[in-house]
Amino acid sequence: MRTLSILLSFSLLIFFAASQDSSAQSVRPKIGLTLSGGAAKGLAHIGILKAIDSAGLKVDYISGTSMGGILGGLYAVGYSADSLEKIVRPIDWSLLLSNQSSLRSLFMEEKDEYSKYDIELPWVQNKLKLNSGLLEAQELWLKFSELFFPVYNIKDFSKFNISFRCVGTDIGNGETVIMKEGEIISAVRASMAIPSIFTAVDYNGQRLVDGGISRNFPVKDVKEMGADYVIGSNVAGGLLPSQKIRNIIQLLLQIAFFREADDAKNEIPLCDIYIPIKLDNFSMASFADADKILQMGIDEGRALYPRLKKLADSLDAIYGKQEMAKNRLPEVHKIKLSSYEVAGLKNTTLGFFINTMNLKLNRDYTAKELSDMVRQAFGTRYYNRIVYSLLPREDGSCKIMFNVEENQLTFAKVGLHYNRFSGIGLIANLTSRNLFISNSRSMGTVNIGESFRIKGEHLQYIGRLKNFGLTLKTQFDRFDVVTYEKYKQSGLYKQDYWEVSEKFHYSSSRNFTAGIGHRFEWTRYKPTIANGFVFTGDSHFSTLFAYLKYNSLDRNIFPRKGIKLEAEAARVLQQDPHVQFLINGVPPDNPDSLAVSTHAYYRTWVTAEGYLSLNNKSTFFLQTDCGINFNYSGNLMNEFIVGGITKLFHNQVTFAGLQEGTIYSPSLLMVQGGIRQQLFINTYVTGRANILLNNLISKSKFFNYQNFYSGYALTFSYNFALGPLDISVMYCDQTRKVQSYINLGIPF
Repeated sequence: MRTLSILLSFSLLIFFAASQDSSAQSVRPKIGLTLSGGAAKGLAHIGILKAIDSAGLKVDYISGTSMGGILGGLYAVGYSADSLEKIVRPIDWSLLLSNQSSLRSLFMEEKDEYSKYDIELPWVQNKLKLNSGLLEAQELWLKFSELFFPVYNIKDFSKFNISFRCVGTDIGNGETVIMKEGEIISAVRASMAIPSIFTAVDYNGQRLVDGGISRNFPVKDVKEMGADYVIGSNVAGGLLPSQKIRNIIQLLLQIAFFREADDAKNEIPLCDIYIPIKLDNFSMASFADADKILQMGIDEGRALYPRLKKLADSLDAIYGKQEMAKNRLPEVHKIKLSSYEVAGLKNTTLGFFINTMNLKLNRDYTAKELSDMVRQAFGTRYYNRIVYSLLPREDGSCKIMFNVEENQLTFAKVGLHYNRFSGIGLIANLTSRNLFISNSRSMGTVNIGESFRIKGEHLQYIGRLKNFGLTLKTQFDRFDVVTYEKYKQSGLYKQDYWEVSEKFHYSSSRNFTAGIGHRFEWTRYKPTIANGFVFTGDSHFSTLFAYLKYNSLDRNIFPRKGIKLEAEAARVLQQDPHVQFLINGVPPDNPDSLAVSTHAYYRTWVTAEGYLSLNNKSTFFLQTDCGINFNYSGNLMNEFIVGGITKLFHNQVTFAGLQEGTIYSPSLLMVQGGIRQQLFINTYVTGRANILLNNLISKSKFFNYQNFYSGYALTFSYNFALGPLDISVMYCDQTRKVQSYINLGIPF
């Protein structure tokens, strides 16, 4: 091996000496670097960059496609390989590569509906519209804006610390487009826009998609830039064998990259050092295995290091030691905004857009502050994409130029939900903004299936910052509810619930809101199988309430951090019950002893849940429900209903170990804690335990349950296209029963 190394070094000396004439011996050969596309697999390039840095080898030109374009661009502007590794490891890929934004950026009244449906399609000119790709990925745009912030004033990519070019494909004619000037953020986003997965990008008058379609390994472009010696890192594994194509995504990718397979055959021979990184066990979508891919790239870089080190030493021996800048990235911490311009507004006004961001001129902003400002506007749900660029002014300030793509005003949404209690149901939603009045959201939702539910709601924002609001709502639910006698199923009845409510609210931030309101409620119970002690009839009453909500969760599904709190204090006004009691289907001998009270009473309810991320895979959570109907012993039809793991209906208190409707209580406290562990991508297991303190203050004369319960559940979850699938086994110490529980999707 030592002899081989000596021969290699000697050969390099001869090669470089022979390549220079006697009058140009002092001109150092230019080193080019090409990084292929490969999406998640492209993260392995970081290992090669680490080896280049460690070897002290100065790169003069970089070309890249897709993930190679992103990492190559970041390396070109001045990020070291070590800093790229630190950037990549903590990234939440599920958020970055989605159409979602952080839940914390949304208006409080929008959070419950966010990411709730399986399909959301805009309604345009009386028909549903399909986009050019599934993902716009707003958070990805913002991440690029933050990372490339230090070079906001450089529009010529050859002026970066390392001259750079990336590749896209013209969606109109399929031709390769070499991007070397303009907005670097748009360039790298266009270079990775895999057709049918990501939306196309408008760039310098062209509409572009992923460069990997036409040139996934752009070696000849770095040669054209002036590279004398080329290092090429290639993570593309070529086309899949036909027998390994098992889903529509793989088929679309296979078709999209037909041309690239032929192009790579011409590009590889142009490399002086060719590095094929074998990642056969990973796919382009393996972002959940980012750490493993990174490590494989680092291992490949370590194996390559001696060769790169000898190359650097050979060049230094011929041309002298080359100085390597330690901090290549420009230091730009803040910029001052002196003016703005917004393009793309049609359905919303300039004032609405600027005010929701709370943009102030002649003020300094960091990259993160600009991103948070954009999230504020995106959180209104009026916008599909908000991209900004910064135009330097002579006085040192900047003009910020927003390019906005608005959401359509009307969306049709569909979801599927199954639960043992509610049965299977198709949930359809139609949401329209500014339907009656500007700055409003109107929606109708229906659940069609074994249970029937329908809801209509109008939300009206008020004020310059839209922090005041008025919500009008009506909802009707019909469920078949199992009754229990000594914790065994004893009967069945239909429960109808109708609500009409109005509430006025104020939000001091995106995480907090408080308000007052009125709610009219009508409830009816009708036994279909009447065993034991049951009642039939209806009651209606009005409730005056004040409430507050706090929600700092990072996401609605499988949150990892944050707190969600809802609290209500209410005065339930006089009721009008029409109730008949039955014992085994027959009225009792002395019905007067079971008279239902009609008097008014006070009521309070607090529900809270908190999440703490223990590490990248583990999350601890704590939940509590506390509900009290004061002086309620003779009242009926407004109890807290205990059971189930998924919250489904009005007045429900979840409890691991009991099915829905097992216990009815006028006053209780439930506390639950647990740990959720991620096993694989989108696969989790959750263990939880809870206790229930029953009959805390009021005790019903119609229901007789124990004062203490404890229960446990172990849940396997898989999050896929139809939403989370939860399969649970649960146990209650008091009933001494092991029971199953299944929930699919997100409930109404």
